[in-house]
Amino acid sequence: MPTNKELRAFAREQLKGRWGNPVLGTFIYIFLFILVSSIPIVGGIISFILTGPLFLGLMTFFLNFKRGKNPKIEEIFYGFKYFGSALLLNFLIVIFILLWALLLIIPGIIACLKYSMAYFVLSDNPNVGAKEAIEKSKSLMEGKKAQLFWLWLSFFGWGLCCILTLGIGFLWLIPYINVSIVNFYENLIKVPFDKSADGTI
Repeated sequence: MPTNKELRAFAREQLKGRWGNPVLGTFIYIFLFILVSSIPIVGGIISFILTGPLFLGLMTFFLNFKRGKNPKIEEIFYGFKYFGSALLLNFLIVIFILLWALLLIIPGIIACLKYSMAYFVLSDNPNVGAKEAIEKSKSLMEGKKAQLFWLWLSFFGWGLCCILTLGIGFLWLIPYINVSIVNFYENLIKVPFDKSADGTI
């Protein structure tokens, strides 16, 4: 596994001269959630329902971007093709994290790390379903949770700077973070899964 510094350097190189679609895709993703959340009374419920499919689409977009496939913006909505699995995956992850967080904040953070690769697994293998995606994520993250935690934390300073830009900077920071995490994921699996295969891991 490369160091976190190397993972971030790889991400910057991969984004160099190609920021347009990642920034636009991030803007659409954020805009949709702001728009839906602003709906009176039911906004929060609709946002929760859409989180799984939209996040699966966003992770698929960045997976394909990193793999040099030059994904189209429409891939942000890829998750709706597997709406049921994406919805269930989001529900299970939220429930499991909340249950662990009831013990203390540290078990909650560990749970976030354990389940962090589940959307990538589901994107690469949409036929495995939500529960198996979670199990595969837990398996992939064995012995790697600390590195991912420090990778997340390494963007904290950039996040503070983005707040000073009234949030506009997040349109560039989020792609940077996501491509770095995709690099982390692909080093976990070593060889990318073949989406044309039968959906097994």
